[in-house]
Amino acid sequence: MPVLTESALSIKLPEMIKVRQKFGIHGINDIESAVSNEIYNNTIVKMVKPGQKIAIAVGSRGIFNLAEIVKTVGNCLKRLGAKPFIVPAMGSHGGGTAEGQREVLNSYGINENRIGLPIVSSMEVLKVGETVDKIPVLMDRVAYESDMIVPIARIKPHTDYKASIESGLCKMMAIGLGKHEGCSRLHKEGFERFGKVIPEVAEVIIKQTPIGFGIAIIENAYDRTAFIKAVIADEILNEEPGMLNVAKSMMPKIMLPDIDVLIVEQIGKDISGAGMDPNIIGRTTKGKLQGFEGPDIKRIIVLSLSENTHGNACGIGLADFTVKHFLESVNYTSTYANVIASGNPEAGRIPIVMENETEAVIAALSCCPGINENNPKIVRIKNTLHVEEIFISKNMMPDIEGNALFEIVG
Repeated sequence: MPVLTESALSIKLPEMIKVRQKFGIHGINDIESAVSNEIYNNTIVKMVKPGQKIAIAVGSRGIFNLAEIVKTVGNCLKRLGAKPFIVPAMGSHGGGTAEGQREVLNSYGINENRIGLPIVSSMEVLKVGETVDKIPVLMDRVAYESDMIVPIARIKPHTDYKASIESGLCKMMAIGLGKHEGCSRLHKEGFERFGKVIPEVAEVIIKQTPIGFGIAIIENAYDRTAFIKAVIADEILNEEPGMLNVAKSMMPKIMLPDIDVLIVEQIGKDISGAGMDPNIIGRTTKGKLQGFEGPDIKRIIVLSLSENTHGNACGIGLADFTVKHFLESVNYTSTYANVIASGNPEAGRIPIVMENETEAVIAALSCCPGINENNPKIVRIKNTLHVEEIFISKNMMPDIEGNALFEIVG
């Protein structure tokens, strides 16, 4: 029995037009100078002592200019006489193994040859304290035993909860440096408690471990570095809410009112912690994202995994349809380790699998009640991190005509 009816297969899909969304936010051109200026201030210079072993904590997100930022931080610390090295700070990512986390860093160009710093990857943790609610706080043993820890993190709205502190330095300290064990333990508290738990855990870490300062990064709507700041450990909890507000103001979005079918070419952990960012698509594994102001999207299709996600398909559960090619690239061990550690098995559920993209689009349209299947509103994006240039079906042109924020590319 065929999956699609003959009438469905006779649907003629619309012509697609490439358009550019204009966000109008510029970035930093000279990364090395921006980072160096932050580190070479009197407070940090006085903090760094010759011979100190400094652990630079680096995560698994696809941060623009990450390798250059990490290398510059390392070079600055070496010039001050310290002995910096890199520790992966990515919770359960990389399949929850030391070698897997080293491979994740390497995929971003962060390796000993290019960066000029040793990488010490270990999954061993120790308990450094507990919160007022008796939640144990775990940390990478190698980082803890260093003389100073310098986390590098991007400040960004989280994909699954809203609070004054979301993704950033506090989350990297609490979950990233907690490795697989710490990540798994904190996710048992549930995302609904993260707004309270993450700052409390971060506070314990700041008091009980050698966190020196953090490098906070904010990216603009074009996925380019817009802001870099060195934040002293004691100021992180006070500074991060304000930086989060800045990050939210720079978030991109799909500037259209409604979409019948959204085609997402690729998802991945390097794109978003959720595979595809709920702040762009308006969906979480628990339902519609609270306060979402983007388009009403009826159905979502995912076509592939990004190369730098290393087979981790976390987030495919947000889609309605995918294709056979997608399944062939999934590393189930890496995916399951991540979704189980985060207490979110829904993120790893496989949606309906169609033979190819055309059949997936037709199937998705068949599941959009009340629309004209022969005149659907279809949008195609590369991923949720890059929505500057998108494709829209020709019948959506009236939605952008006269709008200075759109430009027809081809």
